This record gives sequence, C-alpha cells and structure tokens, in this order.
Amino acid sequence: MRKRQRFSPPAVGGSSLLVVFAVLCLTVFALLSLSTVQANRRLAETSAASVQAYYEADCRAEEILAQLRSGQRPEGVSSAGNEYWYTCPISDTQSLQVRVRLEDAAWTVLQWQAVSTVQWEADQGLDLWDGGPTT
Repeated sequence: MRKRQRFSPPAVGGSSLLVVFAVLCLTVFALLSLSTVQANRRLAETSAASVQAYYEADCRAEEILAQLRSGQRPEGVSSAGNEYWYTCPISDTQSLQVRVRLEDAAWTVLQWQAVSTVQWEADQGLDLWDGGPTT
C-alpha cells in the first residue's frame, strides 16, 4: 500500500507574527516622523519670513531716524515739542513703533517696539453646563 502524503500549510509561528508587527510599527513611526519633519519645515519657513519682515521694518525705521538726524522730517512722522514718533508696518497684524527725542543735538530712543495692530476682543460668553438636560 501506498502511503498518502498529507499537505500541511507552513506554520505561522510567533516569530513571523513578531516580524509582521515590527514592520507595521516601523512603518507607523516612519509616517509620524515624516509628518513631524514637514510641520517643522513649515514652522521654520514661517519663522524665517517673520524675522525677515521684522528686520525690513527695522531697516525702514533706521532710515527714517537717519533722515530725522539730518534735519529732514519724512512723511508719516509726528512730533510734539522735541519728541518724534512714527510706525513701520511689519505685517498685517504687527507694526514697529518708534519714539525718539532730540536733546541738545543728541537723539535718544524712547521706544523701539513691535506691537500688535489688531484690536483684541475678549470672549464674553462661556457655554457652561448647568446640570440640566441638554437639548
């Protein structure tokens, strides 16, 4: 008599399951790393643009101050007595405010500050649950 050979599928052991799980975990970590790198790149580009805009406004403010020191009064410069002030826009939401004083042919910087130009509005409404049924 002839013996019948049985076909048995290869056994999926614990080591195979562990390898599949490890590959899955590494794939997830790679995707998370990729998204983190992209977020950091966007943040760096935004930060660089913000710094560049600030220094462009700072350069413009220095040019105006140089004109004041030479005896000219550029457009947009206000004065009261021996104090002068002006603003240079940084972005849609910020500007550089400068205030200087002339005393005995010496210029003193009183204010050189980036300030927000957006009106702040407090949120007056808090939707609190009073313990009753919600509708």
